[in-house]
Amino acid sequence: MRIAIVGAGATGLTAALDLLKAGRQVTIYELNDRPGGLAAGFKAPGWDWSLEKFYHHWFASDSDALKLGEELGIRDRMIFNRPVTVVYYEGRFYQLDGALSTLFPKLPWLDKLPLSGSLARGLLALKFPALSFLDTVRYGLLGIYLVLTTNWRSLEKVTAHEWLSRWAGKRGYQVLWEPLLVGKFGEELYREVNMAWMWARIKARTPRLGTFVGGFQAFFDSVAAAVQQAGGELRYSTRVVAIEQAGNGKWTVASSAAGAGSNTSVREEYDRVLVTTSPRLMSRLAPQLPADYLGSLQNLKSLGAVVMVAALDRQLSTQGFYWHNLPKSSGFPFLAMCEHTNFVSSEHFGGQHLIYCGDYVSTSHPYFMMTDDELRQVYLPSLKRFNADFDPAWVKQTWIFREPYAQPVPFVDHSRHIPPTRTPLRGLFFASMSHVYPWDRGTNFAIRLGREVAAEMLRD
Repeated sequence: MRIAIVGAGATGLTAALDLLKAGRQVTIYELNDRPGGLAAGFKAPGWDWSLEKFYHHWFASDSDALKLGEELGIRDRMIFNRPVTVVYYEGRFYQLDGALSTLFPKLPWLDKLPLSGSLARGLLALKFPALSFLDTVRYGLLGIYLVLTTNWRSLEKVTAHEWLSRWAGKRGYQVLWEPLLVGKFGEELYREVNMAWMWARIKARTPRLGTFVGGFQAFFDSVAAAVQQAGGELRYSTRVVAIEQAGNGKWTVASSAAGAGSNTSVREEYDRVLVTTSPRLMSRLAPQLPADYLGSLQNLKSLGAVVMVAALDRQLSTQGFYWHNLPKSSGFPFLAMCEHTNFVSSEHFGGQHLIYCGDYVSTSHPYFMMTDDELRQVYLPSLKRFNADFDPAWVKQTWIFREPYAQPVPFVDHSRHIPPTRTPLRGLFFASMSHVYPWDRGTNFAIRLGREVAAEMLRD
């Protein structure tokens, strides 16, 4: 049985591995010149490691990623530590997330206690001047409840705005939770996002974050190499332009070389096809899908990502902060600033200090229309708010990356509106970032999705 997979991201590569183990022949089509999808990286001269175009990290609880690393013999190259995450409030940064060992460094065993992360958040919140003692207690208890409960289906029946307004208290919601929702989904959508999305972020995330020796690109290069060693074929810089039923129970995949002026189309037959692109691209590749399935694809709402990566000749956050949550009401032109080299040593990047400035916005937002230079002029002046001594001369190089499909938007009862991975057309499967719900997008759950859809294809 010959199987085609469109997309060499985490889902496509992992599905390919499991299908190859089961004796199938697999060909992967990838538009870019390397594997990894949104976790793919790039290198500048003098760097030993690559850097992801869009910030990525694992959590210590990412069991699917860890298991894949073990299977491929590269688990020892998956490294974890505890960088500091802070939130901006009235001109200062406050740590509201961390581990108990951060507060009690002489007692590292505290991190092994159940709910240690929730206890740490509650203790750190005591130092946050915006919250009263009662607000802090509610914040801690709410976190404990969300970690303990598994009933996410009841939470998807109510919006996060409504649920948190009730249980976090007016002040706690306005200061802590509402800025997170507004920052992530914008003023137009944040009141419509369901509470299961927030539950998943609290439930699955840990203060310990992980990366791969050499960067995520090195990880996915290793996964792609395992696919090839198992007999799979990877076709990079190849654009799939159509997927059609061949009339004999098979599927025809039409592809061409990526890039301007590439008009020659190659057509090949397969028994099964798995598409791991965005829902809208899936609807264009296979317009013969039934109208109701096409409608469900087109109704899935998502936001794009706009990121500026900057290489500085010195540290920006001298306090060593890694992740900075920035409320939109505070006037920052982006959602978060992440100083990557406060997590991974700058020695891997030629001594340069690397920062991300990123935001999730609609593809109709001006950030998608601006030139790279225009976006730099919007973003760079804000760096002085992280370090009063900042001078634009510190910036040695910048890169701008945009991705139209980066963050699915889950509405109330969202699970009922996600199209099944097995499409109504026999032999055609679809697995996208939207399918990892109720979990939030990320490589760990993309790996899990790849294994799930491969198992479904094998049962077909």
